[in-house]
Parts: sequence; C-alpha cells; structure tokens
Amino acid sequence: MLKGIAASPGIEIGKAYLLKEHQVVIDTTHIPEEKINREIKKFEEAVEASKSQLEKIKQKAEKEMGREKAEIFGAHLMVLEDPVFLDEIKAKIRNDKITAENAVLQVMKTYIETFKNMEDEYLRERAADIKDVGDRIIKNILGIPIQTLSDLTEKVIIIAKDLKPSDTVQMNKEKVLAFATDMGGRTSHTAIMAKSLEIPAVVGLIDIYSKVKDGDTIIIDGNTGIVYINPDKAILKKYEKLKQDYKKYRQELKELKDLPAETLDKARRVELCANIGTPKDVKGALENGAEGIGLYRTEFLYMDRESLPSEEEQFEAYKEVAQSMAPRPVIIRTLDIGGDKKLPYLDMPNELNPFLGWRAIRMCLDRPHILKTQLRAILRASHYGNIRIMYPMISRAEEIRKANSVLEEAKQELEKEGIPYDKNLQVGIMVEIPSAAVIADILAKEVDFFSIGTNDLIQYTLAVDRMNEHVSNLYDPLHPAVLRLIKQVIDASHKAGKWTGMCGEMAGDVSSTAILLGMGLDEFSMSASSIPHVKRIIRSITYDEARQIAREALNMENIEDIKKLAESYKILP
Repeated sequence: MLKGIAASPGIEIGKAYLLKEHQVVIDTTHIPEEKINREIKKFEEAVEASKSQLEKIKQKAEKEMGREKAEIFGAHLMVLEDPVFLDEIKAKIRNDKITAENAVLQVMKTYIETFKNMEDEYLRERAADIKDVGDRIIKNILGIPIQTLSDLTEKVIIIAKDLKPSDTVQMNKEKVLAFATDMGGRTSHTAIMAKSLEIPAVVGLIDIYSKVKDGDTIIIDGNTGIVYINPDKAILKKYEKLKQDYKKYRQELKELKDLPAETLDKARRVELCANIGTPKDVKGALENGAEGIGLYRTEFLYMDRESLPSEEEQFEAYKEVAQSMAPRPVIIRTLDIGGDKKLPYLDMPNELNPFLGWRAIRMCLDRPHILKTQLRAILRASHYGNIRIMYPMISRAEEIRKANSVLEEAKQELEKEGIPYDKNLQVGIMVEIPSAAVIADILAKEVDFFSIGTNDLIQYTLAVDRMNEHVSNLYDPLHPAVLRLIKQVIDASHKAGKWTGMCGEMAGDVSSTAILLGMGLDEFSMSASSIPHVKRIIRSITYDEARQIAREALNMENIEDIKKLAESYKILP
C-alpha cells in the first residue's frame, strides 16, 4: 500500500499502464560565437511549433471540457508570448554562449524555483505550468516526439512520474480509468483536470513509477490517497464494494445541489460559498451550488503583468462576477500581495521575514493610491450585484479606520462624478492574525462581518511554517488554541450583532465541519468542489449534536482526541 495526496475523488481498479518518456539529453557545452544566431533561430522555431501544438490542444480542451478548463492552455500560450521570458532565454544564449535547450532549461529552473518557494499552494503549483511549457520547447528544439495518451486500446490506470495538463487533455477518456503520479499536489493543474473529467487520481506518491510494471493490478482510492499494487483477494473484494458505495454517494451529492445547507432538525441554516481567483471560476461555483462568493482573491488581476491594473480593468472583472452571482453575495478581498506573492513593478523590499512584513493592508495603506483605485472599481461594480468589501491582514482597529477613510474618499469622488454604487455595501475584515482574534470584540465595532482566514491564523498561532517539511506536521487546524480563537471570534461577532464566515482551507475540510457548525459559524467558503461534501454533513446532523461535538472538542486537551472525535462525524462513504 502507498499513501499519496487525494487529488480527485473516486475509486477504480484496473491494469497499470506506465507512461514512458523519451530521455532528453541536454548539450551543456559552450558554443562558438558564430553559432549563437543559429541557436536563437532554433529556439524561436521551437516556440512557434509549441504555440501551434498548444493551440490545437486548447481547441480540443474547449470542445471536450469547456472554455474555463481550456484556459489552462491559454496560460501556457501566454508564457510563450511573454517577452520577458523569451528575451531572458535569448540573452542567456548570447551572454553565456550555450545551446538553446540549455538556456531554456536554466531559465525555466529559475522560474520554477521562484514559484515553488511561494506559500500559496495555488501559486506554488504554477511551477508545473512553467515546466510543461519549457519541456515542450526543449523537445521541439531537439526534435523529440511529444508522447500523447490518445492511442490507448484498452482500459487502464495511468502510472507516471508526472502528468502534464496536455497529457490529461489528449488522453482517450474512454480508456483511462484513473491515474497515479510521483509528483503533484491538490491544486496542480493535473488535479484540476482530473476533477473536471471525474477521473480518480492520487498524486505526490514519490516513487510509484519505480514500483509498478505494465499490467500490474492497481487500486486507486482518490478519496483517501491510497494506492494498492497487486492487492490480495480480500482487499480487492473490499474495494469493489467501496467503489459501488461511492457511486451511490456521488448521486446523493448531485441531488443536494439546490437544497439549503441546514441541519437535519432544521434548527440551523448556514451559507456555503466558494473561493475564486478569477471571473472564470464562477461557473464551477454555481455548478456546485454555491450560495455566494466568500472570497474573491483579487491579486490574480495584478500578477503576470508589467504594471498595475487600471480601475477600468478591475471594474470589468468585479462587475462580471457580481452580475454572474447576483443576487448572491460576492466578498471581494482587497489586494493581498507580499509575503510569497511579489509584484516586480512595485519595487517591494527583500525582507528577512516577509510573512511578518510589508504586505496586504499594510502595503496598501502606505500606498493609498493603489487601494483607492481598487476601492473605486469595487464600488462601481457594487451597482451591478451584491458586493461586499474585505480587508486582509488586519491586526488593529486603526488599520480598519484608515482603510475606511480611503473608502470614504472613493465614495465622495464617485458621488461628485455622478457614478452610482451600493451605499449599503458591507465592509468586513479577514481575521488571520492572532491579535485580531484576541481583540475581536473591539474590531467588531468597526465592521459588518468577519471572515476567518485559517491558513495564516493557524500558521501564526502555532508558529509553524506549513511549507517547512521539518515542522509542517505541527500545522494542525484542530489544535485547541486554534479552536478557541475561532470560537472567540464567532462569539464576539454574534455579541455585536454581526456575522462570521471562514474562507481558509479548514472551511472545506469535512473533518472540521461538525465542530465549526456547532461553534456557530455562519458562513463556510471553500473550493467549489468541496461544497457538496460539506453540505451533506450539515444536512446529516442535528444542531444539538453539532453543538455537543463543539463543546466536547473545545474542552479536550489532546489534539489526537479532537481528531478522533472530528473523524467520527465525517459521514463519508
């Protein structure tokens, strides 16, 4: 048995098919001056060939999976058209006098390293996109054929070191039961594509490729991340039954889409919302029954470009989301940049502790013109739907007041210009710093709502860098200190007549659902695909039961005891 990352749910049993890659040999010798232009020409021709291939793949993806998922390849094409990326490779060939393929490899490694060091899991996984594009260019330079999975003749389970998005798009869907890879994470494009195709997948297995032979019997459990190689009859029988149970479970989830997230006894109803990064994500939110957008991460508008987005660009993006979700609420988080996310055009400082440094609301308050431009765009878009504003990284009441003064200036400017906006829109904050949780009763006087950002709250409370492999095992959402801070925030908001949501990963963790529900959390915001699973748990428990489990968890001293209690209420197949 091997344990990896559950990337796409479902259970499948089948024969292994190893995806073998042609070996790529990079010429690392230096080239004479007279061959530099030839190498640059080889590179340019390979870029054009790569563009042509990706255009075809993108068209196939649009046809089979929709425009939203095909945008993955739009992003790949943007890399191939990025003058900074392309010029850097050409400069490498000229200045270092190296081959085209070696220059691509070296520049690609630099970009990959930058992305891999980012704290945000979604951005970290974008390293795979750079690698996919870079590998394609290198193969086209060297004339190596690019393997596809379109010619499979029998149903198989794909075993690979890694699967690129282009691999998943080109695979024969009728013949691929599931796949397992050495590399990858939950938010990698490979995982995203697997979910959209409803193909069970386990990634991050480290060494499955070296342990499997073609034709081996494989069990893939995409619910738990478990993989069996040549299992015995008892395990096979067990998983045949689990496979049938899961099919029934999936049907139950589909039937929940339009039902409310209310407890079995109808004593408590909460809102289940989706976290999004771009307007394209709205479709998935609605398909999964989202009652609103609990977190719109606006930083994606600011990234992969050479200057700040204009007010008009931002307005159009916010307006699109507001109109698509109306009358459902849309919470737009103001720019949360810094820490692991830097913008080259902002000349941000190099800091010893960037996660404790000049980021998010701190940077925006020091550069109020950036904040005001964004707030004007949000206010204008509020006329077209139910928009709410949320400030990130708040640690004290003064920051809220300063941000609100910029908001008032933006409102007054729009009034003078005769531009309409929602005069009653709500303003809230993310509670992600322990100081904010501790003084929640003070901050509640300044806002309309709280949204708990558990990713940072847990990290700061426990002094654990979850990206540090030496201490990441100490990062635990169910630590008693974390649970007590969450309860304190919820209680403070309710006492002040306000509401509290949660937009960190904990909100979509089914192990935490019953506890959070019992604590009185009003809104859960998560990855859209997690909504049906969380809703099923909420509808399967009474409010009294949820409150009892929350009381028990809050009184426990041992994390393992809390985990056992939480697991008993997952109510999964």
